[in-house]
Amino acid sequence: MSQQEDKFQRYATEYDPVKIGSIDGTDTIPHDRAILRALESEYIPNKSVRGDPRHTVFVARLHPRTTQDTLISEFSDCGKILRCRLVKDIVTGKSKQYALIEFERSSEVDRALQKHKEYIDNTEVIVEREVGRVMKGWKPRRLGGGFGGNKNSGQLRFGCRDRPFKRPIKVGEDRRD
Repeated sequence: MSQQEDKFQRYATEYDPVKIGSIDGTDTIPHDRAILRALESEYIPNKSVRGDPRHTVFVARLHPRTTQDTLISEFSDCGKILRCRLVKDIVTGKSKQYALIEFERSSEVDRALQKHKEYIDNTEVIVEREVGRVMKGWKPRRLGGGFGGNKNSGQLRFGCRDRPFKRPIKVGEDRRD
């Protein structure tokens, strides 16, 4: 086993926009404008947010009409919910279409992650662990970071549970197994 294989991790532990934008986590230069924006941006997590980030899930791509009560009823079968915060625009009061749900135990978070490809209000949602207060260097999607994206936008991000890194391909190596 080579040194590079020893260092290979399927999931990111520290947020580096260039690595996160890379399929295998080995890129050294940015390949799109969003990554450049993430490199130049500064993000300071909200210090007033309460709760244990290790017991919290991030639910995204919610329908604009999804309510806090709907989220509580959808996720209550995973365990005891301590807090549910549907994030809203401070000016308009409209949903920003994501929420943070804090559970009593981390085992309940694992159960909620099993709902990963669930539909809520006829809309497919994303359920991930909260990383904003846990992962060093985290940049949200609005600043060019995040793990989300789609093929059409050209802004795929890797290193998370949904899209883990792929093992680097060794160029010039004999591939007979």
